[in-house]
Order: sequence, then structure tokens, then C-alpha cells
Amino acid sequence: MNIYVGNLNYRVREADLQQVMEDYGTVSSVKVVMDRETGRSKGFGFVEMDNDEEGAKAIAELNGAEFEGRTMVVKEARPKF
Repeated sequence: MNIYVGNLNYRVREADLQQVMEDYGTVSSVKVVMDRETGRSKGFGFVEMDNDEEGAKAIAELNGAEFEGRTMVVKEARPKF
């Protein structure tokens, strides 16, 4: 399951996000989207989890939760077209 994680603090790194998500199951990849010009985080990222059930639990429990001073938006990522 591919999960969108938004409204992240700009200081959050991929390792930080992976640590939070691993509380809910096996994480296969984490990508925090960075601005090409400034090199700073854009405040959102994507997490891939192998097990859809674990992904759904992570979404249910983390959407609206506070992390590093900001309220996260966590939902299933929509596919690119």
C-alpha cells in the first residue's frame, strides 16, 4: 500500500518518518519530497507498506496525529496518471 503523509514539519527526514511508520508494520520504502532548488523538504512524503492491513491501521491511527509539532495528514496515495 502506498501512503501519502502530508503537513510534515520541514525538519522531518526519511529516517524519522520510517521510524513512526514501523510501529504499524513493515515499511518497504520512504520518500520525503524535496524542493529541487532549495534542497528543503516540501512538507510531504510517501511511505510504502507491504501489508495493506498494516497500512490501513497506520492511516487510521496517524491521520490527525501530531508529529514534530504539526498535525499530519495520512491517507492512501492516489496513483499518478
